[in-house]
Amino acid sequence: MGSLTLKQFRSPLLEPIDLQVSAGECITLSGPSGSGKSRLLRALADLDPHQGEAWFDDKEMNAFSAPAWRREVGLLPAESAWWRERVGDHFPRSDPELMDRLDLSADAMQWEISRLSSGERQRLALVRLLCNRPGVLLLDEPTANLDQKNIDRVEGVLRQWRRDNNTAVLWVTHDPEQQRRVGDRMWHIADGRLQVKR
Repeated sequence: MGSLTLKQFRSPLLEPIDLQVSAGECITLSGPSGSGKSRLLRALADLDPHQGEAWFDDKEMNAFSAPAWRREVGLLPAESAWWRERVGDHFPRSDPELMDRLDLSADAMQWEISRLSSGERQRLALVRLLCNRPGVLLLDEPTANLDQKNIDRVEGVLRQWRRDNNTAVLWVTHDPEQQRRVGDRMWHIADGRLQVKR
């Protein structure tokens, strides 16, 4: 469970933002390529420069070490990082039920990273993130490389996860239909400003 609150939070390319993502809420974020969506998520994960305040529940980012903050405010980047040969080497623990719901084989932990499709990497990166049980999810195009069947699976998993764990979600997507399906509120970046999408 967790909420994310931004107070005059500023990342590269964007003017200062005031925003609250309540526990259990999903806010979607759209905007043209290069508008600063990914850099905002990276700044919120304390990976890129930023100014202003970001709060997880009632604790400000500066009260956490960087690794502790990222455990609570978890980022799923558009391109996931894999640094060892086998899938299982990247997982402190697995979740067979979650793997099954995302149509990933029970023996996926034995797979070699070099043989994964982009869609398998994307779904495995989501499992890896959720296994850490963060209170806030920062999702950067989590279904971009997936076919419609797997898009439906990912959306369903995240919908239930948000409901069961009362997790706040900030979800970047280019797909207006997806915004309407998954978002409680929709925002858009234009000319360096975060605006409510109507």
